[in-house]
Amino acid sequence: MTDDAEQPQIYLITPSEVELSSYPETLARLLDSVEVACVRLALGTRDEDRIARTADALRDVTHARDVALVIDSHMLLADRLGLDGVHLTDAARSVRKARKDLGEDAIIGAFCHNSRHDGMTAGELGADYISFGPCGVTPLGDGRQAEHELFEWWSTMIEVPVVAEGALDATLIRDLAPVTDFFGIGEEIWDAESPVAALQDLQRAML
Repeated sequence: MTDDAEQPQIYLITPSEVELSSYPETLARLLDSVEVACVRLALGTRDEDRIARTADALRDVTHARDVALVIDSHMLLADRLGLDGVHLTDAARSVRKARKDLGEDAIIGAFCHNSRHDGMTAGELGADYISFGPCGVTPLGDGRQAEHELFEWWSTMIEVPVVAEGALDATLIRDLAPVTDFFGIGEEIWDAESPVAALQDLQRAML
């Protein structure tokens, strides 16, 4: 997962619930249609067996296409299941441990809401990317929002790649495209009649 392209790249987030009989095929079609830098397995369940079976199925799809697969929060599972890394949701608190446990080659990301301080701390501790969000208005969460000014400041001052995610739409993507490295897109497309078409529409807004 790199930020070597001037145009932002797509960082795809799975639905919180995945139907194993159909979702891997849906993901394969999507990855064959749209260039994606990384996929994040973000299941809502704590059932390790279900997480493991889903990770196995998606790893086959992503790795066949040279796309990295990371997992939300579960450091132990990331290593055990042969995934490429972990996306931490507790800002900078677990970054040092994740780096120690998973090694230098693992992708370690940290979601930091809209906190510059947490983002900088996570980066200093070894995170490969920092994620800020939600970028749009959503009834979920605690009301915090990551606004354009944060991404503009980060892109000017900090070298660690940054992900914009949460309640995105084409207008927000056009606004943030010059100041972010990746767009974390998930819930925005999965309910669409054609997730591929929905993602292509959002990708066009990045140009």
